Amino acid sequence: MRTLKILCATAILLAGVAGCGGRQTPAGTSASAAAGAAVDCSVKSDTRISIATGNTTGVYYVVGNALAEQVTKATSNKVKATAAETQASVGNIQSLDKGDYQVAFSLFDTATDAVQGTGSFDGKPVKIAALGRIYDNSTHVVVRADSGINSVADMKGKRISTGSPKSGTEVIAQRLLKAAGLDPDKDIQPQRLDLAKTTDGMKAGSIDGFFWSGGLPTSGVTDLFTTAGDKVKFLDIDSLLPKMQQLSPAYQAGTIPAATYRTAADVKTIVVPNVLLVRSDMDAGLACVLTRTLVEKRDELAKANPAAKGITLQTVRRTAPVPLHPGATAALDTLGAAK
Repeated sequence: MRTLKILCATAILLAGVAGCGGRQTPAGTSASAAAGAAVDCSVKSDTRISIATGNTTGVYYVVGNALAEQVTKATSNKVKATAAETQASVGNIQSLDKGDYQVAFSLFDTATDAVQGTGSFDGKPVKIAALGRIYDNSTHVVVRADSGINSVADMKGKRISTGSPKSGTEVIAQRLLKAAGLDPDKDIQPQRLDLAKTTDGMKAGSIDGFFWSGGLPTSGVTDLFTTAGDKVKFLDIDSLLPKMQQLSPAYQAGTIPAATYRTAADVKTIVVPNVLLVRSDMDAGLACVLTRTLVEKRDELAKANPAAKGITLQTVRRTAPVPLHPGATAALDTLGAAK
């Protein structure tokens, strides 16, 4: 028994895992995930992964399904990947942490909150890592033309959809409302709806306006502008950027080109990068394979939605303060991604 205890203690010190009666390393994890360890960019056994995306009419869902297909093909079915509809960023990270999903799309500001234990994750940092930065999300603020709303401040008393509960859209919507001097809980009539229900409400006149954070183009928004035409319009929100940047440097100036939704002019907005996340303890070989597929199959992903063209070797490493997974680092080193 004394010999067993000594061996157990030695194993814990050297390998850093809980063994000999302690909590076992979760399935699918490996000591190769440790920083600095050599990574074999391969998957040894049949593996199933589920990718947390977002609303069905959003870009996360479309690109996530395309990524699942490419991962499955690239590994000759060794990794069987599927994509799931979810509420998006906040909920994705919480579910990733619980092990409900193995990969998750998220807005960068939400992911930063998660690793720092702020915002929706107040006091509870989450052990996540990034496979890479992907494309940018543009903040869409759309109102009915007859609503009398010409700025975010004008939303006071109006019926406004702030996105699905626990979504990255909801986080941004609440921050924009506060930046405009409004209380999201008291000064508007909040409608916490997914994009499909939101656009239906806009068409029916039961909603006055909405916030949406998504890649360009987002099919649900395209459908709204195609159907409603000049009955809906975008709001220019670049005047709120300085206050948003006080909260996070993730917020940057951006433009929704007129050609995207066939509007009369370009729209000045705020953009936020997206990141693809996994748990910190994911097997490094699997993380490497996923990252390599993400980058090498970018053009295939872009066929599903042009937003995926934003996955580039110039920006894919830029995830700090969200750490890159060691497996992702190994893949990006091989692919020659900019440091």
